Amino acid sequence: MAEKQPHLNGAYYGPAVPPKKNSYHRPGRGGGCVCGCGCCLLKLIFNLVLTVVVAVGLLALIFWLIFRPNLVKFHVTDAELTQFNFTATNTLSYDLKLNLTIRNPNRRIGIYYDSIEVRALYEGQRVASNYLTPFYQGHKNTTTLSTAFQGQQVVQLSTSEQSDFNSEQTAGVYDIDMKLYLRVRFKLGKIKTFRIKPRVKCGLKVPLSSSGSAATTTFQTEKCDIDWRIFR
Repeated sequence: MAEKQPHLNGAYYGPAVPPKKNSYHRPGRGGGCVCGCGCCLLKLIFNLVLTVVVAVGLLALIFWLIFRPNLVKFHVTDAELTQFNFTATNTLSYDLKLNLTIRNPNRRIGIYYDSIEVRALYEGQRVASNYLTPFYQGHKNTTTLSTAFQGQQVVQLSTSEQSDFNSEQTAGVYDIDMKLYLRVRFKLGKIKTFRIKPRVKCGLKVPLSSSGSAATTTFQTEKCDIDWRIFR
């Protein structure tokens, strides 16, 4: 039986309180940050980034489930070349007509073509360019556009490029590139997106038609490549 402490001034204070034992905290255990504010800040940033990524992923999934977007398709369906020859001063005389189609396969997405620049290039050098009339393309719609290039342009060819031109002249078929520089917006219901600047490139093999006679070979429809980069 424990000894009772003597009364002091008639008051009893109970048994003696044992001293506290030194507690040992193992690092890395528990919910708090033990490595300072830097660790807590990094953890907070990581959690915020993770939350944003998950939220964006969920929004993208919801968007896809609702609108089921499909890529727009560009084709050059017809090309007529009646003049394509160089003079001694490296001046190219040309007369080229193109028909192209733009197919919007989406059921719920419309497209505003705010700016349409068409360029014709030979050996990577711009020969001519035209601007077409802006338009709106509705759902599941195919739009046909036409453009014509006629005139003269100085084009400097290297020795190898001049050799390629001579071979094409002999064959009667020329490698001509067509590029589209676009500014478009998408319409999703009543919402219109910000403007983006896709670029479209079509590598064409265009047969030469002499005056009054058809080309020896026919033009084949070409599918175009699209670069949908948002920032340029």
